Amino acid sequence: MTLDRRQFLAAATALLAAPRISFAQAATERRFVFILQRGAADGLNTLIPYAEPAYAGLRGGLAIDPATAAKLDGSFALHPALGEFATLYRAGQASFFHAVASSYRERSHFDGQNVLETGGNAPYQLKDGWMNRLVGLLSRPGKDAIAFAPTVPMALRGALAVPSYAASNLPEANDDLMLRVEGLYADDPQLHALWSAALEARNLAGGMEGGKRQNPLETGRMAAKFLGRADGPRIAMIETGGWDTHSGQNGRLATQLRNLDGLVGGLRQGLGPAWEQTVILVATEFGRTAAANGTGGTDHGTGAAAMLVGGAVQGGRVLADWPGLAPADLFEGRDLRPTLALETLIAQTCAEAFRVEPAKMARALFPHLVQGKPLPRLLKA
Repeated sequence: MTLDRRQFLAAATALLAAPRISFAQAATERRFVFILQRGAADGLNTLIPYAEPAYAGLRGGLAIDPATAAKLDGSFALHPALGEFATLYRAGQASFFHAVASSYRERSHFDGQNVLETGGNAPYQLKDGWMNRLVGLLSRPGKDAIAFAPTVPMALRGALAVPSYAASNLPEANDDLMLRVEGLYADDPQLHALWSAALEARNLAGGMEGGKRQNPLETGRMAAKFLGRADGPRIAMIETGGWDTHSGQNGRLATQLRNLDGLVGGLRQGLGPAWEQTVILVATEFGRTAAANGTGGTDHGTGAAAMLVGGAVQGGRVLADWPGLAPADLFEGRDLRPTLALETLIAQTCAEAFRVEPAKMARALFPHLVQGKPLPRLLKA
């Protein structure tokens, strides 16, 4: 039997196409997961400032009725689609942060994501990602990182090579085909090494079923299958897209948040006892405008919300130096003014999670960060 181009592409796609999840190994029992909301998620309708006098007027028909939301305290409530997050908050396993932003102050998705993922204070200033540098601080020799993605996200690119694995929507390739592809690569040192790394990840995946698209709950369980192993990765990145809600926001945002809720629910269910050692940080490149636009949506903004969940989180809190939404309080007259650096939140979370001296962690991840007052302790000791 001859391996034709179609069969070769099917085998390659089975290993390289699927949910964008990236993992790295660290010599620790703590698991750290970074979920990136690509597209600028609307923090004002995720973590709703229902007690803010200007909120309802600015939002108009987009304003979330506080009677339908999960009230966290006297000022903030969660979008009704975030049932899992609300449950974790009540269990003391979730904290929420508002008026958060990276050092980026323009409104380009590409530039904003690059600043967030590289840890620079200007687009394309740094050539590697802060998560790759984090792995460099923590990784076990010979087990640096693994990416569950068609391409490794910028946050995990850098000096440490990251092989990739991706669950496929195609039917699983049979053993005969896999052996023939392995034979094709046998005499090529570079391709054979890459193929071997891909097979190792495939074996770690075990019985994950190919041939159908995963829902967010299943994606979370898939990630948990890797993170929960004693010899598995300890650092992960999961990308979610579709947060750019210029029009028809209410329905679209509800769907996005419901999917995010399912993803975290799948992680919690799949991790079992390892959940108690898990920290999940959810953040976006920037927020959206305080006021609704004319098409039932919001435009690119600045301040946003971030979420920290997991069994290792010292939760049950909303941390916000709230700037207000009155006209004089808005950034450039249109956006939620940021009062917390996202880089500070990331650096302190990682320092506590992996018990690294905070200043050392901050310098490694965000070389240009001007350190201010630390946040209250975020994780359990």
